[in-house]
Amino acid sequence: MLPIDAAAHSSRWRRRHPCEKAVLGLGLTVTAVCLPPWPGAVLVAAATVVILLGPAGVAPRQLWRAFRVPLGFCVTGAVPLLFAVGGPDGMVAFAPGGPGDAARLLLRTSAASLGVLLFAFTTPVSDVLPRLVRAGVPPAVVDVALVMYRISFLLLDAVSHIRQAQAARLGHASRAAAWRSLAGLGATAFVRAFDRAGRLQAGLAGRGYDGTLRVLVPRAAVSRPFLAMVAALLSGIVALTLVLERCLP
Repeated sequence: MLPIDAAAHSSRWRRRHPCEKAVLGLGLTVTAVCLPPWPGAVLVAAATVVILLGPAGVAPRQLWRAFRVPLGFCVTGAVPLLFAVGGPDGMVAFAPGGPGDAARLLLRTSAASLGVLLFAFTTPVSDVLPRLVRAGVPPAVVDVALVMYRISFLLLDAVSHIRQAQAARLGHASRAAAWRSLAGLGATAFVRAFDRAGRLQAGLAGRGYDGTLRVLVPRAAVSRPFLAMVAALLSGIVALTLVLERCLP
C-alpha cells in the first residue's frame, strides 16, 4: 500500500462522509485557482497545511513526501515563464516580467495541489468508488476502476520483490547490469500482470460474477455543521484576500 493510502485509511476523518471532504478539499482547490495568487493562494495554502497537520492528523514528513512530487511539476511548469524565445534580445532571453509570472503560477498551482492532497490524505479510494454509482457513474466503469486499483497494488508489490531479488544477485552492480535488470523487470511485470488478470477473472467467475461487484460501504451521514464550517472558512479566505489585496502593494 502506498504511504498516502495508508495515511487515508488511518486518518482521523476516515469516518466522515467523502462528500464533506470533497467539498473542503476541492473548495480550497477552486479558491486557489480563482483568487489572486497573492495573497489568495498563500492564504489557501496556509489554511490547507494547518488543516492537514491539525484536525486531519497528517504527519509533516508524510505531507512533504507526498507534496514534493506535485511541487516538482509546479516548478517545472513555472520555469519556462522566465524565458522568452525569439525577439530582439536573441534566440533565448529572460522574459520581461517573467519572475513575477512564474512566482504567481507557482503559488497558485502549489496551493491547488495542497487542496487535492487534503482530500487524498483523508479519503481512501475504496470509500469513494462504490459511492460513484449513486452519483450516476455506470457500474461497469466503477467495477473496472476497483479492479485496477486492486491490481495496481499487487503489481507494485511484485515489482518490489523482483527488484530486491535482482539486487541480491548483483543485478545493479554496473550500468549494463542495471539496464539488463530493468528490461527483465519490465518483461516479468508484464507477464505477471496478465497472470494476475487471468486469475482474477477465474476467481470472479467461480464466485458467480454477474457484471456487478457488490461492495459494503461504511455508513456515514453528511454533517451540516461541518459543511457550514467549510463555507465559513472559504468565505473568510475570500474576504481576507479582498481586504489584504487593497491594503498590501
